[in-house]
Amino acid sequence: MNDTVIIVQARMTSTRLPGKVLLPIAGRPMLAYQLERLRRCARAQRIVIATTTNASDDPIVAFCAAENVDCTRGAEHDVLSRYFEAASRFHAGTVVRVTSDCPLIDPSLIDRAIDAHAAGDCDYVSNMIEPTWPYGMAVEVFSMRALGEAQAEARDPAEREHVTPFIYWRPDRYRLRSLTMQPDLSAHRWTVDTPEDFELVRRILTTLYPRRPEFTMDDVLALLAEHPDWSALNRDVVQKSATQTQLTDKESR
Repeated sequence: MNDTVIIVQARMTSTRLPGKVLLPIAGRPMLAYQLERLRRCARAQRIVIATTTNASDDPIVAFCAAENVDCTRGAEHDVLSRYFEAASRFHAGTVVRVTSDCPLIDPSLIDRAIDAHAAGDCDYVSNMIEPTWPYGMAVEVFSMRALGEAQAEARDPAEREHVTPFIYWRPDRYRLRSLTMQPDLSAHRWTVDTPEDFELVRRILTTLYPRRPEFTMDDVLALLAEHPDWSALNRDVVQKSATQTQLTDKESR
């Protein structure tokens, strides 16, 4: 079987906002909102939460059991191996990578990225090679073959921790495709890494979800246009080094 599998990395030990993935918003864990949105993806056959073997992540395992979603456990910092093990266990042919701090991610964007990869002219698709989407809409799609090669060959700690640099740092070996949009909305920050981020996302979800549970990215933009002061809540947050910020950083390492 060669399913398209969405793998979500999640853990409780975030340094700037511990336990963020299960923080309650209107009585539901933040991760529940993301899971509901991922289940609306038409082009993926399975969703897997990939957490760690740490006892601190037992609540994530319990959440997955309650939500009837597949869960695997692996190394905390070698996230590449965690992804490979999850993808192998569920016989993935195509892997979709999202992170658990992006509860507003738009299912239609994920489907678009999967379709772009399925077109067959690339090994790796991302909308963060050239950042034009709101930060918090990051999605990567790549082949199981590329993931297996990364697992076998990656030695750089950044390549192990961030899963995909082994692939996108080698454009001579892998065919990369960038998804961009106009206008450039990359100044928007909808990921959750700090209390300020959480407050913004909490306001968005508690306002939009009761109106339209299947809200889109455009609905979020319209809401923020109604409340322009909300975007100031996390405007000064500096993003920690992560996969998205390293996409063009190989030369400076």
